[in-house]
Amino acid sequence: MLAVLAPYSPALVALILLLLLIAFATEIRSPEVTAIGAAGLLLVLGLISTDDILAAMSNPAPLTIAAMFIISGALVRTGTLEAFALKVTGLAKSSPVLATGLLLVAIAALSGFTNNTPLVMMMIPIGITLAKELGERPSKILMPISFAAILGGTCTLIGTSTNILVDGVAQKNGLEGFSIFEIAPAGIVIALVGVAYLALTRRFLPDRDTMSTLLDEGQIKRYTMSVFIVGTSPYIGQIASEVDLFHSGERRLIDVVHNDVPIRKSHKNYVIREGDVLVMHTSEADVMTIRERGKLPLTKSEDGQQFVPMSSHRSMLAEILLLSDAHLIGHSLKEAALPQRYGVHPIAMHRKGSNMSEQYDSTKLQVGDTLLLEGAQANIRRLVAGENLMNVSEPKTRGFRRHKAPIAIAVILAVVLAASFDIMPIAGLAVLGMAAVLVTRCIEPDEAFASVDWRIIGLIVAMLAIGTALENAGLVEMLVAAATPWLSGFPPIYALAAIYLLSLMLTELVTNNAVAVVVTPIAIQLALSLGVDPRPFVIAVMFAASASFLTPIGYQTNTLVYGAGGYHFLDFARYGLPLTILIAITSIVIIPIIWPL
Repeated sequence: MLAVLAPYSPALVALILLLLLIAFATEIRSPEVTAIGAAGLLLVLGLISTDDILAAMSNPAPLTIAAMFIISGALVRTGTLEAFALKVTGLAKSSPVLATGLLLVAIAALSGFTNNTPLVMMMIPIGITLAKELGERPSKILMPISFAAILGGTCTLIGTSTNILVDGVAQKNGLEGFSIFEIAPAGIVIALVGVAYLALTRRFLPDRDTMSTLLDEGQIKRYTMSVFIVGTSPYIGQIASEVDLFHSGERRLIDVVHNDVPIRKSHKNYVIREGDVLVMHTSEADVMTIRERGKLPLTKSEDGQQFVPMSSHRSMLAEILLLSDAHLIGHSLKEAALPQRYGVHPIAMHRKGSNMSEQYDSTKLQVGDTLLLEGAQANIRRLVAGENLMNVSEPKTRGFRRHKAPIAIAVILAVVLAASFDIMPIAGLAVLGMAAVLVTRCIEPDEAFASVDWRIIGLIVAMLAIGTALENAGLVEMLVAAATPWLSGFPPIYALAAIYLLSLMLTELVTNNAVAVVVTPIAIQLALSLGVDPRPFVIAVMFAASASFLTPIGYQTNTLVYGAGGYHFLDFARYGLPLTILIAITSIVIIPIIWPL
């Protein structure tokens, strides 16, 4: 550290931490970029060293989380989760209400042993299918699916990256590591209470229209037709939007392609030229008329061909969700050139509770964006497979290695059983499980490493380095010293509640992994200063950091269902606030019963 800065190190670290939390909350940049930038600034100022960065990378949490991502990826690749999803969908036809309850319970149970992000990705199309069987909007089921996955993740140590990270930070601060099922007694009670709330209160969720439901069935069941403007066409020189031919009856012009470049939104003011290709919607009967006559002689002069029909196909609307590893992220629709590459036309985009119908083609795409696309079913499926997207209108169609499913199931069971008997640390078991699914080809290496959310890994390493800066500057001790006099006169449960509420408030504003790194050392030091066991305090951080039900940005699964369900931002607060209060009361009551203060 620079000698001149040494006396001010606590204030500098506190200032950087405050700015970091503000940047997280305002989403100036993505969380991992913000955290890495803060770690870089601390390194430049000498508040942490290169050795501290290397020590953060050697923490068992990032390796364990990456390995569990790959094992979860193997469960998806072998069709294990998909097979379960199809059983639930089949049950919905005979007993939809029972299927809904079983779906939420099963998601919570599966989330305790698999990463909840790919689990929710798999369940979104299933939830939409189930909603159709129930005659409901997807908004009635998608938010409970995300919340059920969050609740289930708190039942085991490997259920969520937050639990693994809290365990790693606690061990660094001198606590004995947690076993895989140590938090299960409280976690199961909390999950059951939460799932019961979800099952009983779904009717209070809003009926939100997704992009496809904003269009009626008559619009969905249309044909897309491409026509070529020949040199003798009387439409040359006319403004496309003013030509009645392309707006008469059931026809609607949706795009103009000039020199293989789609004009898209500006086609309304586009002047038609020879050689242009016009893309329009029309009815099946109109397509047959055009094919039979070879032209559309709707002007007074019927001597020459006005345009040549090139192709027509039955079109469909599809809502496409951008996952964390989608190839389109960071690119605009204009750059993606979907009409030329896939024959699929973007209609609208949904982001953060609103449908964007203007200016969306030049907007950089982000995780959680939902696109409304139109094209032939085969073209849409080719796009989904080629760009690693999710069609929320139907389960993802891909080849599964079903004959490898028993191996993937055996691997996750072996990891769980070995961890429960404390045969070796969870990090080692996760690496062995990762090796097993790779060696047995349950998943190929490129798919395996693509299934890891490296942004989370980068965020965790950066936050661990920032946590070291807090420790080096003595900031944790200063905060605890300030809080101890206020809490020492009250029973320890008040301090436990304070830690829980602090973690809860921060996790709604910033990423939960950041909360785990920042609050866990404070919880441990506060417990020690009060002369009580710090273990229940650390568990309170685990539960509170995952209890993100108030905003769609606090937890990645909430972000995924945000666009797919057509939710508004405040829908999460309205439905999630009672659940947040219920889970908070249950947690603060149950934790001291199982782990006495």
